Amino acid sequence: MEIAVGMSATAETTVKHDNTALAVGSGTLEVFATPMMISLMEQAAWRAVAPALEPGQSTVGIQMTVSHLDATPLGMKVRAEANVIALEGRKITFAVRAFDEKGLIGDGRHERFIVTDDRFMKKCTDKRKNGTEPDEEEE
Repeated sequence: MEIAVGMSATAETTVKHDNTALAVGSGTLEVFATPMMISLMEQAAWRAVAPALEPGQSTVGIQMTVSHLDATPLGMKVRAEANVIALEGRKITFAVRAFDEKGLIGDGRHERFIVTDDRFMKKCTDKRKNGTEPDEEEE
């Protein structure tokens, strides 16, 4: 299977205290948090293409441009959809949307990049070997 325009997937959650703006620090109200909506959109996106990846490959998010259009209260279900709309080498572009039980709450574009897991993680962990030591508070 190859990654192709039109591949799609969804991801769902229910708004609980843990995914509200108040709980994640993105605001002071108990409504579905924008960072959690973005996370749900990313989850739908990687799920859309995961079956077509080679063993040892993953995708990583590189850009997200979205509008959070409407608030969603505690207890309501939220569903994110991601559809592949463009391919450029290892870069995949998705149209992403989120809905609650009353309608559209988020809309935008998301880009992901196909990586080889081992090489990606080596590059990431090599940051510490190149003189960057974590602060004591970070550990």
